[in-house]
Amino acid sequence: MINIYEENRKNLVKLLKKESIVLLDSGKAPHKTTDQFYHYTTQRNFFYLTGLNEENCKLVIIKSKTTVSTLLFIEETTEYMRQWLGERISKKEASKITKVPETKIYYLSQFETIFRSLMTYGRGIGMTPPKYAYFDLYRVTPIKSPYSYEQFKFVFDIYKELKVENLNENLSYLRMFKSDFEISQLQKAIDITKLGLENVMDHLSSRTNEFQLTADFLHQISLEGSSGNSFNTIAASGENATVLHYEDNNGKLEKGNLILFDLGSLYNNYGSDISRTYPLNGKFSDRQKVLYEIVLKANKESIKFLKPGISWKELNDFAKDILIKECKKIGLIKDDSGINKYYYHSIGHFLGLDTHDVGQYDIKLAEGMVITIEPGLYIKEEGIGIRIEDNILITKDGAVNLSKEIIKEVKDIEEYLS
Repeated sequence: MINIYEENRKNLVKLLKKESIVLLDSGKAPHKTTDQFYHYTTQRNFFYLTGLNEENCKLVIIKSKTTVSTLLFIEETTEYMRQWLGERISKKEASKITKVPETKIYYLSQFETIFRSLMTYGRGIGMTPPKYAYFDLYRVTPIKSPYSYEQFKFVFDIYKELKVENLNENLSYLRMFKSDFEISQLQKAIDITKLGLENVMDHLSSRTNEFQLTADFLHQISLEGSSGNSFNTIAASGENATVLHYEDNNGKLEKGNLILFDLGSLYNNYGSDISRTYPLNGKFSDRQKVLYEIVLKANKESIKFLKPGISWKELNDFAKDILIKECKKIGLIKDDSGINKYYYHSIGHFLGLDTHDVGQYDIKLAEGMVITIEPGLYIKEEGIGIRIEDNILITKDGAVNLSKEIIKEVKDIEEYLS
C-alpha cells in the first residue's frame, strides 16, 4: 500500500541537489504565560513529509551521489512525561505512520552525535558528508529570523562549510499539487464546514451576539470530528463586515443587517476556507439582494472561467471586471478605479495544509491545484459587507467546486432560514 508521506519525500528528493541533507523540525508549542503554553500545531512541512503530529521531532533526509537515507528523531518518554503528560510516540508507532524503518528512528538526545558522524570524513557512518543543507527558511516577518536558525543553531554555528539552501522553494512547489488523498481530506473538512454553517443558520434568529454564532460553528464541527477551526473565525455583522479580517466577533446582532462568515474546519491538518453572507432576519432587503447578486455572479462566473493555463493575474482581472461592470450598472461607481473603494483584495489563494497555503503565484493554474474563489463588496457607508467564497479543485478539463453543497443562492438561503 502506498504511503502518502513516503511518496512526498520521494518527490522532494527528486528536486534536491546531490550531496545534500534536509533538516526539518516539527516545532513546539510556544510559551503563553507562566506555566501555560499555546496549543501545539505541527509544522506543516514536517507533517507533509512524515504525517506526524508530535512536538520536538526532527527529520533528516540525506541524498548522496548514489543513495538516499531518511532518519527520524523523536522524544524519548521519561517517567515525568509518563506521569504528567502521557506517553510520547514510540519508534514502532512512528515507523508505521511515516514508513521510516524503526532502525532509522532515533531519540532526540542522539541527534547531535549522529549529525557529527554524518559530517565526518573519518570514522563516520559510511557516507561522504553533504555539501548542501536544506532548511525551512520561512520568515514570519521580513526582520525575523527563520525558526530553523534556532532549531538547528549548532549546525549553523559549527558546520559553516555547508551551503544553505531554502527548502521552501521545493516544498511550496510540491504542495501546490494535491494528491487524491489530500483532496479527500480537504473534502472532509469542507463537508464538516457545511454542517457547521447549517448549525449557525439554525440558530441565527435566536442569537443576539456574534460570539454566540462562532460558538455554534465550533460546537458542531467538533461534534463532527474536526480538530477545530482552520483559522480564527470571522463572524462580522453590519459595518463590521467591511473590515476584511475582523476577528473581534463581539458585535450585537441587529435585525435587518447582513452577517458575513469567513470560517473553516480542520481535518487531519487540512483546512477548508468558506465565506457565506446571510440576512439576520431571514430575508434580504432589495438593496442587499442587488449587491449580493453582483458578488454571487463574480463568484460563479470566476469558477466557470477556471482551467489549466490561466494566470493569477488573468483570474483577478476577470473577477474584478465583473464587479466593475455590475457596480457601474447600479450607480455604485462611475469609473473603473472606483471599485477599489469597495473591493480591496485578490480573488483567492492556494488552499491545503495552511489556509493561505504555500505556492508559487507566478506559475499558471494547473491540474491538481486547490484554490479559493472569494469576490466581495464592502460598502461602509451602507453598513454592508458581502463575501462568497468557495474551494475549487483545478482539473484537466476545468474546475470542480468542492464546496458546491454549501448553499449560496438567495432563494436557497431564504428558504433555509424561513
